[in-house]
Amino acid sequence: MKGKYWLAIVGVLCALALGLGLTSAPAQAKDVIELTYANFAPPKTFVHVQMVRWVKEVERRTNGRVKFKLFPGGSLLGGKNMIDGVIAGQADIGTTSTAYQPGRFTILNATALPLGIPSATVGSKVLLDLFMKYKPASLRKVKVLTLYTNSPSNIMSRIPLPTLASLKGVDLRASGGAAQILKAWGANQVGMPMPATPEAIQKGVVKGLFSSVEVLMDFKFASYCKYVTMTDTGIYPFVVVMNLAKWKSLPADVKKVMDDLFREQGIWTGEYMDKHAAESLAWSQKTQGVKVFRLSPAEKAKFDARLKPIVAGWIKKVSAKGVNGKAIVADIKALIKKYTK
Repeated sequence: MKGKYWLAIVGVLCALALGLGLTSAPAQAKDVIELTYANFAPPKTFVHVQMVRWVKEVERRTNGRVKFKLFPGGSLLGGKNMIDGVIAGQADIGTTSTAYQPGRFTILNATALPLGIPSATVGSKVLLDLFMKYKPASLRKVKVLTLYTNSPSNIMSRIPLPTLASLKGVDLRASGGAAQILKAWGANQVGMPMPATPEAIQKGVVKGLFSSVEVLMDFKFASYCKYVTMTDTGIYPFVVVMNLAKWKSLPADVKKVMDDLFREQGIWTGEYMDKHAAESLAWSQKTQGVKVFRLSPAEKAKFDARLKPIVAGWIKKVSAKGVNGKAIVADIKALIKKYTK
């Protein structure tokens, strides 16, 4: 009888626990934080790869407490409306290139000037430091989770463009600071989102594009852009942002995990990008028959000479709006020197 008595007591206590929600399973379910992450780029691109890596790291470091629903390829928000979409709460987190809105992100887009950033690794470190120093007002309505850049840009085209003279009047896709570079070289810059570019090239709307060469493989540009002119000039800055109200609602330990990834993720992405760009170029040559033109010192000097007025013009333009362009350029040059060493 005594055994049955204790069994009855245990049964009553378990029933009470279930009724009061004291068991561990329901508590764990309530603790799970679900976040949406929007990305304008398709899967397999470096923008998508960095997103997946960051998500896995957050999930791992929070022991599965944070979970994500991913929206790649512009399925929720596009590149141009990403920041405002995150501000409005359409997505909790989003990544985009600030080059899509050159007038809005003046300070960050200064990294796209032809200042000699040699790689995505150096570019990402420069961008991270620049953001931390200036904390641009244009991003105060969001929480910045990390920043990174792509590798320096090169010309990928359907027709051979081996010299400065051959670029004159050629329609090529570019955006942000890279657009000014193309114009200085005499090409006709055409602005459009990257996902729309493959079709534009196939239809002859543009003859090619000016971007980092990982797109030869990621966007399959190598199947119809059979020529690459290596200029290694100009990068695109990218940023990952979070809805500010959502950020403030997170527990302190989760915030710490994300803050700890701020610099680590940016540098990881830069290093991945440089390696991936090299792999893409090698793959394009080996499997797609892409021909690569490398500029002679004399020809490179011609390209570079056309770019000198761009930086001076940018400093004058932004200074007229109350932005210390001279100081920003000086900071970028000093950071390039620091991280190139």
